[in-house]
Amino acid sequence: MTADTIVIGGGLVGAAIAYGIAREGESVTVLDEGDVAFRASRGNFGLVWVQSKGLSMPEYARWTRRSADLWPGFAETLCEETGVSTNYYKPGGAHICLSEEEFEEQAGVIRRMNQVHGAEHYGGQILSRAELDDILPGLGPEVVGGTYSPHDGHASPLYLMRALHAAFLKAGGQYQANARAQEINRDGEGFAVTTPAGTFKAAKIVLAAGLGNRRLGPMVGLDVPVNPLKGQILVTERARPFLSMPTHVVRQTEEGSVLIGDSHEDEGFDTRSKPRVMAEIAARAIRAFPFLKDLRVVRSWAALRVMSADGFPIYQQSERQPGAFAINCHSGVTLAGAHALALAPMIVRGRLEEELSAFSVRRFDVQAR
Repeated sequence: MTADTIVIGGGLVGAAIAYGIAREGESVTVLDEGDVAFRASRGNFGLVWVQSKGLSMPEYARWTRRSADLWPGFAETLCEETGVSTNYYKPGGAHICLSEEEFEEQAGVIRRMNQVHGAEHYGGQILSRAELDDILPGLGPEVVGGTYSPHDGHASPLYLMRALHAAFLKAGGQYQANARAQEINRDGEGFAVTTPAGTFKAAKIVLAAGLGNRRLGPMVGLDVPVNPLKGQILVTERARPFLSMPTHVVRQTEEGSVLIGDSHEDEGFDTRSKPRVMAEIAARAIRAFPFLKDLRVVRSWAALRVMSADGFPIYQQSERQPGAFAINCHSGVTLAGAHALALAPMIVRGRLEEELSAFSVRRFDVQAR
């Protein structure tokens, strides 16, 4: 099978890029390893988050904000094309602080971000406990204050995945499951990808296989230094609506379930849920919202984030093998709008634009000197 572009990886990153390329009129084939893959998508908390992102990389702050600004129209278009709502809402978002030390640190982040990007543009706000009470009722006595951004929101990662795949197929894309990329070779001026499902050819190739990009990158002349960072999430039974907006550790879904998360565990490729960490996650959530103690936990899971050394995305194109791109990030929901509507058109044109140069792997060479 021959296409204009092959996208390796059918998670949120790969699906968003493939959809974006297909809507530009190119033929696209997605090669997906299947559910045996280490899918970060199924462990995503579902935030579309701007505040505090990019503190040490202004380019990332601007890229994140750009994606958040695209999200309302992006979600509406997906729903119109597929009938699938991503349950996207943009009520703003809050970071809740449980100590004076945490509050001062988070407030310092907001001050610096407002200074760099302009308070009117960035819009981050530092809220006292009394101001938080006005927008988030039911806070526990240990909450000392927090921060707020009007640009934050949340969506359902699972519905987003479904909508992206449905829109991609409707745009004429081809999806091949159980097609783990085993080898990538040059084929004339293009590429040939060998998989258990056969060999697939295209003029361009996009590596969007998450942690799998570390293995695939050298096949097209790219170094992709990404590593796993485990995160665990708890899901409660459905409850009456109580959260007017998402927070960085607790959010309520459209169906009423409460998602609780925010663990960061450097344990390699271990995807097991650990009771100790689950207990820590639950304890923090109850300190923030004491009434959560009465809800039953009905599910829990762990998934692996795709992390670079500095935590920021890696977007690069191969100099040795033109037409090959590698896309890596751990914010597949937040950046879905930018990936589909801004990054994908660059790939169609055959080159990443200068605005993404800060995300090149070359930045690690500079840091090491």
